[in-house]
Amino acid sequence: MICIDIYHSIHLTCINCGEVFPPNAVLYTCPRCGSLLEVRYELRVGVSWSIFRSRPFTMWRYRELIPVDTRYVVSLGEGGTPLYRAEKLARWVGVKRLYLKFEGANPTGSFKDRGVCVGIAKALECGARVVACASTGNTAASVAAYSARAGVKCVLFLPEGKVAPGKLFQALLHGATVIELNCNFDEALRLVLKLCGRGCMYLLNSVNPWRLEGQKSIAYEIADVIGVPDYVVVPVGNGGNISAIWKGFRELHDLGLVGELPRMIAAQATGAAPIVKAFRAGKVTVDPVNEPETIATAIRIGNPVNAPKALKALYESRGLAEAVSDYEILEAQVAIARYEGIGVEPASATSVAVLRKLVHEGVLEPDATYVCVLTGHALKDPSVVDYLSKWVERYRCGVGDIHYILETVLRK
Repeated sequence: MICIDIYHSIHLTCINCGEVFPPNAVLYTCPRCGSLLEVRYELRVGVSWSIFRSRPFTMWRYRELIPVDTRYVVSLGEGGTPLYRAEKLARWVGVKRLYLKFEGANPTGSFKDRGVCVGIAKALECGARVVACASTGNTAASVAAYSARAGVKCVLFLPEGKVAPGKLFQALLHGATVIELNCNFDEALRLVLKLCGRGCMYLLNSVNPWRLEGQKSIAYEIADVIGVPDYVVVPVGNGGNISAIWKGFRELHDLGLVGELPRMIAAQATGAAPIVKAFRAGKVTVDPVNEPETIATAIRIGNPVNAPKALKALYESRGLAEAVSDYEILEAQVAIARYEGIGVEPASATSVAVLRKLVHEGVLEPDATYVCVLTGHALKDPSVVDYLSKWVERYRCGVGDIHYILETVLRK
């Protein structure tokens, strides 16, 4: 286990004004200017791929690069998710080399486990007895599970009627206190930020910079397995994950562990695409979408709190941002399952749908190497089954009709 004495320094830095704060300060935004904070550190020990690869394949393989005191880490085996070479899906998308980073293989079925594990460790280090978050579902499920494992109380603020049943079930199953609010996610987050600012609860939304220290390990694993791809395509809701993955690649580059950097691509749904619109306009902040709507519930966010970090990642990486319709998302969800046997929730499929769109429009070249991040498991959101009728063969019949149905199916 690694303690904090392997670092020359660890601190929180405001991405806007540059103000520096100690790592034990319970801060979510800069008290000076209100902007976002970023964790920065300097190692006093050397690291190498050979050191990392001598350890089990979880996100803690790279523990020197996750600057949290691991005495407080409560793990469920997060990270170490599969990176599949998707040859059949690549042909459908129109590229030669496509990899799928399947985050649905995490303990609660989404990438959120990486960040929540680190966030819970910081909460324990700070002596917090209650943790909280606002959520569209995946964060709630993860926070509930890790809180149960850690033995701390968990309070979840969810937009009523806007959370997929599978995710709500996970939150309730793990014993969290669930408060359903008659508002959208953005309003719920504003409320929980205000409550946590009073010090009665520790915030575990991705505005907490420690959350992103776990999520950046996606970049470490990609580089570990295949090196640095040309492009990494990420579904974007609140904007934390794409900025975390970019931070992970930058850190590997700064440490001399990789020689290149990828270009990042933000994938959003057309009904909830404030980051895409801001990027096209060359802005560093977003104009909120007041009533975001998409079948991809995990990214149904109109005012992403990490937008400045996400946009910074896109500009620094010479990246791209694109939005796709719900139909295109469902089409990609079915294609991922039918061609590669990987079941993902709609938000995950947004990365593949956007890649296909950009390739077919001639924006991206087919010869590059692409990684699409698939953020959550299909069982997170099975409620979309009714929307899949165009692609599903489904028959209802009596026992006496079974031979006729089979003959019909087998003749196809």
